[in-house]
Amino acid sequence: MNVSERPDRIVAGSGIGPDTVAAITAAIACVTVVGIGLSLSIPLLSIELERRGASSTLIGLNTAVAGIASICTVPFVPRLAARIGVARLLCLALVVGAVSLAAFPILPGIALWFPLRFVFSATLGALFVLSEYWINAAAPPERRGLVMGIYATVLAAGFAVGPALLALVGTEGLAPYLTGAGLMLAGGLPIVLARGLSPTIAHGSGRSILAYLRFAPGALLAALAYGAVETGIFAILPLYGLRLGYDAQGAAGLVSLIALGNVLFQIPFGWLADRFDRRAVLLGASLGGAAGSALIPLASGSPVALGLVLFAWGGIAGTLYTVGLTTLGDRVPATDLAGANAAFVVLYNVGLMLGPPLIGGGLDLVPPHGFAWTLLALFLAFSVSLVTMERAGARS
Repeated sequence: MNVSERPDRIVAGSGIGPDTVAAITAAIACVTVVGIGLSLSIPLLSIELERRGASSTLIGLNTAVAGIASICTVPFVPRLAARIGVARLLCLALVVGAVSLAAFPILPGIALWFPLRFVFSATLGALFVLSEYWINAAAPPERRGLVMGIYATVLAAGFAVGPALLALVGTEGLAPYLTGAGLMLAGGLPIVLARGLSPTIAHGSGRSILAYLRFAPGALLAALAYGAVETGIFAILPLYGLRLGYDAQGAAGLVSLIALGNVLFQIPFGWLADRFDRRAVLLGASLGGAAGSALIPLASGSPVALGLVLFAWGGIAGTLYTVGLTTLGDRVPATDLAGANAAFVVLYNVGLMLGPPLIGGGLDLVPPHGFAWTLLALFLAFSVSLVTMERAGARS
């Protein structure tokens, strides 16, 4: 029996029973294993392209294909899942993704990496949409924030494992690609074991992103804001560190502090989202991100102070995604949740493409603290938009 046919156990969320735990665990295990493979593949592909003589611009363009692929294909994922089933589409995406990753070192020319990167990234988009939909649908409403916090924590830890694993297997030959492909295939095991617990997606007309914005403006704007902030931080923060006088290793260490805060803050904020108005928690996270951005220039003269600010700031900023997903599950009807999750991922990818040029441009225009001022402006813009759209929704 499918999850959607047992509203007392999963969708309505009257409590956490064995089936609920099994369903959530399967989806989290799947996306975490995929996260390890993904965090291994991103630096691996860049290193291989450089080894083949590609310029930094060409490497950047190839990497940008990931965002384009998600934006182009993710909106169609719910319709396809409605036809063939969530568990089947997850397994199909895992197989295609694994084969695609293993094919990269075999292809003779760089030109072929662009369509292959598109296919590979499209499968990843489908995996994240369906896994997050499954988790959101399975989580009891009164525990949804905690469940999403656990999901984000485990996923962040998985992303930290990938580069470490790459250091063990190396970057040359077939071994790293086959390792990543094997991890993706391993992600299918929990899905196969819990296939009877996967949710179903009703056939529907589908809605536009603007339509979903009317349901949950704060949640979807959080995806856009977090995509811009997260990618901008990870891409530009090392450059900011160099402008402050840190060496390359020290500048990279600043990013590690952000990542550590991101891991440790997810569950506490998920807990808060279960006990207070989730829109208020979302606004609080955004204002906290703005405050942290304003403090960065003040703390930049002291490595200890800067480290503490970045740790707390990165943790608070990272909860935009978690609380946004939690709010999405609250505000969107169950029949529209899969499509809303797809819209969430699309807007995250739009932010991913906008963030680095905006924040990098700020660093160039107002060196060195334009990095922090641009992030402050992004957080404040999200906060104002969140309040404005929520008030407009309340009046309509």
